[in-house]
Amino acid sequence: MTNRRKFIQQVAAAGIASSLPTYLYSQEKSSQKMIWADLIHLSYNMWEDHVPLKYRDENFICTTCQEAREWAHGYRPNLTFDEMVWNALLKEMAGVGMNMVVIDLGDAIKYESHPEIAVKNAWTPEKLKAELAKMRKLGLEPIPKLNFATTHDIWLGKYARMVSSDTYYAVCRDLINEVIALFDHPRFFHLGMDEETAAHQVNQDYAVIRQNDLWWGDLYFFISEVEKNGVRPWIWSDYAWHKPELFFRKMPKSVLQSNWYYGSNFDINTLSEQEKPYIKLYDDLEKYGYDQVPTGSNHSVAENFESTVDYCKKVIDPARLYGFMTAPWRPTLSPCQDRHKEAISQVARAIKKS
Repeated sequence: MTNRRKFIQQVAAAGIASSLPTYLYSQEKSSQKMIWADLIHLSYNMWEDHVPLKYRDENFICTTCQEAREWAHGYRPNLTFDEMVWNALLKEMAGVGMNMVVIDLGDAIKYESHPEIAVKNAWTPEKLKAELAKMRKLGLEPIPKLNFATTHDIWLGKYARMVSSDTYYAVCRDLINEVIALFDHPRFFHLGMDEETAAHQVNQDYAVIRQNDLWWGDLYFFISEVEKNGVRPWIWSDYAWHKPELFFRKMPKSVLQSNWYYGSNFDINTLSEQEKPYIKLYDDLEKYGYDQVPTGSNHSVAENFESTVDYCKKVIDPARLYGFMTAPWRPTLSPCQDRHKEAISQVARAIKKS
């Protein structure tokens, strides 16, 4: 169990890790192609907002993508996923030359270590392994994602209300170890860790925010559990928007970074003061020597992904630019299929230009 002594050890270990040179991972990157990834959700339980009763009906099927967007908030006890859409998207990704899928697993797997968190109709471990094999045959590298940010951890069920307790650490350790085994020790493990602020939880029925050394201590715990398995941790980088000095002092170089910005204007000189940190972080991560997978999206504007690629190729050294990821932020459901396909076509255009 994690007690105060172990917490101090985690902080000390991460302090050492933050000074490790990036060249330790250069061999890993040199043998790999540029990453062209898509973030796809198997589970869409990411928020604990109140959900209208119609969305709690397991037979409810959204009829428009807008309705699917509204459905994005709140816990649903059933799997929010359409396998036909999944299969079509995988084939389309492979067909345009994409080579990685980051799968947000959440509570969509009936984990052997903690089956109690699984939603109804969750995949069995055997089903997941069969799908991973299918993806690899298509040339798509599957990467697991479990978001441990408190803003997005409703998928943890009752354990989401036990954050930073001994029980919480034990459950998270079990899940990380099991997922890594299921994925046959993947190259990366995405830990999320984005948007853990009060502003992002104003509508949640239950809000919890880790701050200061507690946030860092828990992050170091997750990093340690992933790295013990020989896998590289990966996170969203937006903590640095708010506390850049602390981020660059304490964030280990071993952690792969994904900054994200979904707007259309990439001219820092004309952005508002509120927006500048979103773009500037690409430059600052490069300045401080972090490896990056910049993330764009068609969530807000259609031109964002290609603009993200154009900008980041100018400011990030190729040795630290691992690739790019698109994040459509839509459920894997039929009403949203066109939006997913649009995201893939945007990546396809960027690949052709590269």
